[in-house]
Amino acid sequence: MSTVRVAVLVFEGVSLFHLSVPGIVFGMDPPPRGLPHYEVRHCALAPGRVRCHLGVELDIADGLDTLQGAEIIIVPAWNEPEKRAPAALIEALRQAHARGALVVGLCLGSFVLGDAGLLDGRQATTHWAARELFARRFPQARFRPDVLYVADGSVVTSAGTVAAIDCCLNLVRDRHGADVANRVARLLVTPPHRQGGQAQYVEQPVPALPSENRLPGVLAWARENLSQSLSLDALADVARMSRRTFTRRFREATGTTVARWLAAERVARAQQLLETTALSVERVAAEVGFGTALSLRQQFAAQLGTSPSAYRRTFYEGLRDR
Repeated sequence: MSTVRVAVLVFEGVSLFHLSVPGIVFGMDPPPRGLPHYEVRHCALAPGRVRCHLGVELDIADGLDTLQGAEIIIVPAWNEPEKRAPAALIEALRQAHARGALVVGLCLGSFVLGDAGLLDGRQATTHWAARELFARRFPQARFRPDVLYVADGSVVTSAGTVAAIDCCLNLVRDRHGADVANRVARLLVTPPHRQGGQAQYVEQPVPALPSENRLPGVLAWARENLSQSLSLDALADVARMSRRTFTRRFREATGTTVARWLAAERVARAQQLLETTALSVERVAAEVGFGTALSLRQQFAAQLGTSPSAYRRTFYEGLRDR
């Protein structure tokens, strides 16, 4: 496998967390099986010493010319979203995107992509706390305030802070398949895919109730029994809650409905089976609880924009090794 070059932008006041995430996700040494070698390099508007938001100073040897040799460019959370990004950075991003680079804006980094005109006509998101400013500054973007990340062509944006991990794991999933992303997530001790969107994290008073502690066990039980017909009433019974209480607590905990959560979990399990087994599409549909191959195909089209057969041709390990 050839080396994939990733450039991460560094600037005054940058978040150390966001600087670390791409290296943590892509730069594992040794990389887990199926993940090619990623070379993660950091670059600044001008080489030299840069002070991060916690006062840590970094010596950055590379300037913006590094962007032109990268396949993936990542802009961490921008610390001055009210102001337009520097002209030199805007031009460098435009040129890199024009030659085919994948450009990623983590959290408030999406504002830099917007300044470069890369979000016009595209779906995009950012931290929920900056949603009004974002919508006002970039009216041509198709703003998605309800998601943790969104990819639209060769431009990707994520919601706040920890959603940077979700976003980078999704890049691994898109490029190398769900099974490889799952291996990376296990090494990071993090969920490979968090259900729901950032609406569940918007600041609001939510009382802590003892019943909430039972939800993680119910979710784990559901994942182990996806082949069964998992009704809302059945899950509420496992949680020992009324249907109404369970529905409310489920949405508060996951940010989505039971039906949507189950559909996403079943598709994720189907991806794993298609990558790692030779089971027929019909058998995979039964194993994950969709019942028919038609239902599986419909969910794949709706959630992934592809078909089970096309997905298998891309990611099935038995085919890749031939």
